This record gives sequence, C-alpha cells and structure tokens, in this order.
Amino acid sequence: MRVFKFGGASLKNANAIINMVSIVCSNKNEHPLIVVVSAMGKTTNALEIILQNALNGKDYMQDLNKLKNYHLETASDLENNDSSNITNLVNNLFQSFEIKLKELVNQYNGSVESYQFSYDQIVSYGELLSSNIVSEYMNLTGIKNSWLDAREIIVTDSTYTEGKVNWKKTNDRVKKQITKFNGIKITQGFIGADPYNNTTTLGREGSDFTGAIFANCLNAESLTIWKDVPGILNADPKIFHDAQLYDYLSYREAAEMTYYGASVIHPKTIKPLANKKIPLNVRSFERPGETGTLIGNEKSHKVFPAFITKNNQALVSFKVKDFSFIDENNLTTIFHTITNLNIKLNLMQNSATSFSICIDYKEYQVNRLIEQLSSEFKILFNKKLQLITVKNYTEESIERFKEEKILLEQRSRNNYRIVVGEDITF
Repeated sequence: MRVFKFGGASLKNANAIINMVSIVCSNKNEHPLIVVVSAMGKTTNALEIILQNALNGKDYMQDLNKLKNYHLETASDLENNDSSNITNLVNNLFQSFEIKLKELVNQYNGSVESYQFSYDQIVSYGELLSSNIVSEYMNLTGIKNSWLDAREIIVTDSTYTEGKVNWKKTNDRVKKQITKFNGIKITQGFIGADPYNNTTTLGREGSDFTGAIFANCLNAESLTIWKDVPGILNADPKIFHDAQLYDYLSYREAAEMTYYGASVIHPKTIKPLANKKIPLNVRSFERPGETGTLIGNEKSHKVFPAFITKNNQALVSFKVKDFSFIDENNLTTIFHTITNLNIKLNLMQNSATSFSICIDYKEYQVNRLIEQLSSEFKILFNKKLQLITVKNYTEESIERFKEEKILLEQRSRNNYRIVVGEDITF
C-alpha cells in the first residue's frame, strides 16, 4: 500500500488534473493507493478572503462567484460534453458552502475563537471540491476509485486552525474503515474533525501531514509528495539563483529544515514517517520520470548549506518598563501569554534588558499579544519581515548577506539566522 499527495499546483486546472490522474494510473500497479489532494490552485487564499469579508460585513459575492466559476470551468473542461456529473457536484457543494457561510456570519461574535471555528468550516470546502472533482473525473474516464471523507477518519481535538491529531482514535478508525481495500481511494488533505463532528484543519499547508498520517496508520510502503519542483532544493530558486537539488536526506536533516521554514514539506510530516521508517519521496509532477529526493532512515550524505526563508514575519521585542533586567519571571509571563494565544516561535533572543521573538504575522494574534502584555512591558514591533536560516553554513555561504540591513542576527554551531526586510533576491 502506498500514499500519494498532490498539492494545489498539480490541480490548478483541467489539464493539470488530467496529468495528475495519468501519474496515478501509471503508478497504481497491483498496490492499493491512497491519493490525498489539496485544494485547487489558490483556492484556500480565495476562501480566506471571502470569509474575512463576510465576517466584516463587506461584499464577498464577487469573489465567491469568481471562485465558483473557476471550479465550474474546470468541471466543464473535464466533462468534455460527455456528462454533467462533475458540474452538478460543484454546484451542490457551493450551495452548501453559501448556506454554511451565512450561518457562520450570523453566529460570529468577533472573538478570535469564533473566527478560528468559522475558518475551519469554510476553508475546508477547497479540499472537498478538489477531491470530488478528481474522483468523479476518474469515474468518468473508467478509472475505478472511491471517495473517502477524511473527516470520518482523522480525529483531532477542537484547536481550530491547528487541530491536534488523536492518534489512537484515528488509528482505530483506519482499522475499521480502510485497512483492507483494493484499488484507489481519493481523499482530502488538511482537514479532520473533532469529537463533536465539527470540521477542523491541521494547519496551513497541512495536506503533507495528512499524507503522513495515512501512511503511518496504514503502515504504508511509502509516501510520495508530488510538487512543482524537482525535489527538495537547498534554497527557493525564485530567491536564490544557484539552488541545488538534494538526492537524499535523512529524516533528521529534513525535519530540521522544515522546522526552520523549508516550505517543500509541512513541518509535521516527518515524525509519523520516521517512527515507522516509511520512506518519503518528493517528486515533480511536471517531470514524473525523475526520481526527485528520497528521505529515509540512513544518515545523510554530505549536505551542502541550505538557505531557508520565511516571509510575512513579525519581530516583537519586550522591554521591562522600570529598566530592570529581563528575568525568569518576565519570561514566564511572556511565554504563558504566547502559549495561550497558540503562537509559534520561529526565533527568540534575549539580552539583559530585552527579549525578542520572530513569529508568523497574524494580525489578530499579534494585536492580542501586545494588548495583553503592554501594561507590563514596553513593546517594539515590526512586520513585513523575512527570516533567513542558513543551515550547515560556511563563512562563504553567509558572505552574501553582508550588505543587508539586519534587524536581528543569531549564529550557532550549525545555523546562521537573520531577520531582514522582505523581497530580497540573491
């Protein structure tokens, strides 16, 4: 049994879906196959905008109709006048979507918790749409498959937008519902459900993690993630012109790269695979004949420096108002608030009189953080920043940053990290 995961770029239009299905067909052989799909193209971004406008009382119908037409055009191109089944599925899902959106707007109370709950109920429609379209297209072309609702398998707690997986219950459901099957199952990445059957999401870009969950619970032969890059590169080629491909990485090396922000794989993906020594392949859907990058249990070969960037960062610095030192009590107060707001720290650094953190910029979280701590600390705040990590750095590899305006710099035995303004290219 194997697990494939396809991202939004591999499903962005009818031609992309046809290519994706051809990859599935050429790899299915005699092995049962779970196919995990993301939302099509930039659908998740569009759904976020629609939700924000709806909750803020702004017009959202133009964006909603644009998104609906995008899916309907894809459906029409796939049907090729032979059927209207895909179109009917899309229309029905958007009808359900509009009803749910209006219901959530009426229930919305302006709190962070209310927004996060609404987010998961709405944004999940992206994966429901794409998985239904793919499954029905395969049926239409004579490729037997069954559609699987991931929300009936993956059980999480009620931490909306960052659902934490209940592994025991998820394993139990896998054993009851899908351990034994032949052929192909199409399911959704990114989503699950809490014990009250409310939809939850696993964190932005969490479809890779979904693939790892299924692979772990099914003791799969392998997980393959199909991307629009040739494999795992040591840098984003859009930013670094001299990016190189890794042919092999160990679980540990790959996990550390994802922790620091490497975007090819979701950070939670490696652990469920490493625990059962399940290989992870990262391959190109544009060049499916190439081997890409293999991630496994053996020690990495010689690893050249990796340049990892995280955009949309905020730098927040806390200073005690009475000019005393930052001590353990101050740090306890700060960390307690950070934990309660479910904020992930990407970097932290302290001096005698200040403590600084670099975090993903989410306006509602940053506003709450400043609001709750401003009575005790003087707080300095910058946004629209970029966090760059050079893993396994050499002096030569960090020379390229010497002309940048660096807001924060950190150097350890293996890693060099800086916070700078966005939109720099090397």
